[in-house]
Amino acid sequence: MGKFNPAQIQVVSQAVEIAEDVTANYFKISTAQWKHVRYDIRTLAELSTEEITESAFAQITRYSRKPGQTVPGGRPYDFFKICLQDHNIMAAVERDEPLELFPLAIYVVTHELVHVVRFCKFLQRFDVDHLERQEEESRVHTITQQALGALRLSRLDYVLGAYQNYQFMEKFRDQVSSS
Repeated sequence: MGKFNPAQIQVVSQAVEIAEDVTANYFKISTAQWKHVRYDIRTLAELSTEEITESAFAQITRYSRKPGQTVPGGRPYDFFKICLQDHNIMAAVERDEPLELFPLAIYVVTHELVHVVRFCKFLQRFDVDHLERQEEESRVHTITQQALGALRLSRLDYVLGAYQNYQFMEKFRDQVSSS
């Protein structure tokens, strides 16, 4: 499986910064409020076997608390891990000549962050049936398109057009943390 190389990791890191800003601005989340959105973004090199998929750009895994974290007397809380699938993202970039990593990564991460914010704000449940998940995907695609629509970046308009009717960008997985 092709992992992002160091230069690609830098590109993805810059994309994450933009995606976080765009998502926070769209939902009007202050810096203090953003700290309460519990998530992490990891690439293929940092994923466990069950966090890897061949059929999506990302997988969102829900934990009952941040993996590895133990809080004496603390109560569980939802923690979301956005598991970027480097190999699938790079396959798309290699397959589609006008597609570039930077705008695609902005789109993918923004899309996933929209899901996470909606889960954290209780606007959408994580565990839903297939029909409700399709409806949520449609809502999230619309929000992602709106959030990124005013952003003027090279080739982003190509990504917005190419993925306008994309069915599923990620998989969802529940994981029970043992701590």
